[in-house]
Amino acid sequence: MPSDAAMAAEIDLTASATALRAALAARRFSAAALLEASFARIDALNPRLNAIVAQDREAARAMARLSDVRIANGTARPLEGLPITIKDAFDVAGLPSSGGLPAYRERVPDEDAAPVARLRAAGAVILGKTNVPVFSGDFQSYNPAHGVTNNPWDETRSPGGSSGGAAVAVATGMSAFELGSDLGSSIRWPAHACGVFGLKTSWGLVSTWGAIPPPPERRPPRNVDLMVAGPIARAAEDLDLVLPVIAGPRDAALPAPTLPEPRAVGAKGLRVALWADDPFAPVDREVSDAVREAARRLAAAGAIVDETARPSVGFADAFEVYALLNHAVVAYGLPPKVRARIQAQASRYSPNDLSHQALQARGARMTPGLYQQLAQRRLAQKRQWARFFARYDVLLCPPAPVAAIPHDHGPDIHARQLIVNGAPRPYLDFLLWASLATGADLPALAAPVGFSREGLPLGVQIIAPFGEDRTAIAVGAMLEAMGGRFVAPPAR
Repeated sequence: MPSDAAMAAEIDLTASATALRAALAARRFSAAALLEASFARIDALNPRLNAIVAQDREAARAMARLSDVRIANGTARPLEGLPITIKDAFDVAGLPSSGGLPAYRERVPDEDAAPVARLRAAGAVILGKTNVPVFSGDFQSYNPAHGVTNNPWDETRSPGGSSGGAAVAVATGMSAFELGSDLGSSIRWPAHACGVFGLKTSWGLVSTWGAIPPPPERRPPRNVDLMVAGPIARAAEDLDLVLPVIAGPRDAALPAPTLPEPRAVGAKGLRVALWADDPFAPVDREVSDAVREAARRLAAAGAIVDETARPSVGFADAFEVYALLNHAVVAYGLPPKVRARIQAQASRYSPNDLSHQALQARGARMTPGLYQQLAQRRLAQKRQWARFFARYDVLLCPPAPVAAIPHDHGPDIHARQLIVNGAPRPYLDFLLWASLATGADLPALAAPVGFSREGLPLGVQIIAPFGEDRTAIAVGAMLEAMGGRFVAPPAR
């Protein structure tokens, strides 16, 4: 057998994780060689991209050696030997887990977050952690502890956030796949900005115990409202590979939830609703055109596309409910003085004010009474979505209002702007298209479609019925077969 070094030089690190796993099983190369190839890629690219912020190479090498033994003796596990990174929002035993907060920079937990433990038990080789914004609370990935992460398609731009380092690691082949988290499009937006696949799972399908937010010292026993964990990968098939592994409660001894079969595996007869733009949530023309192109490809293959179909949930109503809860979750973990300063602004705003500043202040001042009101409104919205998905299989919409944006680290998040069709829009408009799926706990997949005139990736968001995550994956696979494949960023 060739040496690990010789094998490492021949490995295509941007192949799908599924293909890499098959090659490991066939012993075309060893887990040790795959890991060394990954380290070489990290050494070549990470100094300028700054996606990976913590590593333990010797621990990873020990895991890879164990994987090679298991592969050789026929006891390989589902993800045996795949080298992966983990978003720094999740605790990984033995690795610094800062959540982007300088105060936690030296924090090394002795227990894995629940989905990390499942990945480890399935044979994945955990080699490091990827960068996030402070408290995973921004749409760009930078923080005082670990610096700025750059987009591999254009280093003057952000890869998105908060799973920005994760998306970069996957797009460049530094990681076979990633574990991300999503509260405000934190998986979907970076996947769109970097040209990879990112699955926001149905709420509750994957335990988020061990993730930040909330802060480690204030973790509740149940999943935080709205927040989910999900995979980021280079192929739709990889999502199907990883999802059954990470799905389940914190206690791995308890039964894992059932993952229903997809409603369809081919486009013929697929019932597709198309929502490519909206006056309430303006979208840059190139992004909305990519969403329409995804629908056109499905229609050409026999799908039934309805451009007027909308759930009976009003966009503004869905966004208000979601935004108040989202801001409450974020505020829960803020330092008391910062939280109090935001809460104090609430009296300035009318209850009908849907500006981002008003919703942030009102959400930060969440009361039990308001929470109960929102819970009732959410329940009604979920019922409306269920009725909608009795008529349609998926909804296609934008994953974000724009493609990858230039770095902008201005201290006042409300002073930042997005440029949509040449006009300025509030920076927190990133939350608008995130709200539809997240507020109703629905699964949503960001999948590649094509590229902008500037050569930036463009994707589509595929929203599926609650609990039917594999339907979203299946439609992503259809689009992948029609040309919406992952493309590796050019070497620079």
